[in-house]
Amino acid sequence: MGISSMATRLVLAELADAYRALSGTDVATDVATEVTFESVGGVDAAKRVQAGEAFDLVVLAADAIDKLIATGRVVADSKADLVRSVVAIAVRSGAPRPDVSSEDALRRAVLSARTLGYSTGPSGVELLKLFERWGIADTVRDRVVQAPPGVPVGQLVASGEVELGFQQFSEMASQPGIAVLGTMPLGCEIVSTFTAGLCAASTQPEAVRALLAFMQSPAAADIKRRHGMEPA
Repeated sequence: MGISSMATRLVLAELADAYRALSGTDVATDVATEVTFESVGGVDAAKRVQAGEAFDLVVLAADAIDKLIATGRVVADSKADLVRSVVAIAVRSGAPRPDVSSEDALRRAVLSARTLGYSTGPSGVELLKLFERWGIADTVRDRVVQAPPGVPVGQLVASGEVELGFQQFSEMASQPGIAVLGTMPLGCEIVSTFTAGLCAASTQPEAVRALLAFMQSPAAADIKRRHGMEPA
């Protein structure tokens, strides 16, 4: 059993299916071939692994995995970078589509937006840093809306709660009711690396390592790209 942040839930589901098909093993006798992931907010996932819940593997932003390694909850030599995920920008379907094709245009769109949505994950942290760099953090402070853990920013955009939303493209692409304007423009790109690790609590470490090797292999590359990500 694995746990992950929401950003990778779809790609991990397909990777797990591909590994099971490739192995050709009876899932009743090899638990690794029927691996499933529980996908929750990244902050909550890290807390649960840190608390010692009995997961076999965890997939989170790279810095979160590093922290779990430092506390002994993830085995250090199992760290496996899986995907790089870019941040996209979205509005509600049918809403006006602001120009976000350049850094200056995006800054103007941000300043014009009634509300701005961001996530609890690494992309949200980087977005707030960008607002600081632009010198507009105080100006937009009352307009920023952080999605609750496990709730996609696109869901807030689709409901109208947020006018301009920012999150990994992999999450935006599958969200109904929104229009993706594009990814962050040149000069202010936000790219997150998602990394897997063997949990110290796992009872089947060798099987988990075999799965991790597959998820890092060239055979997994096309699956990652289908979900709007690049192999790390």
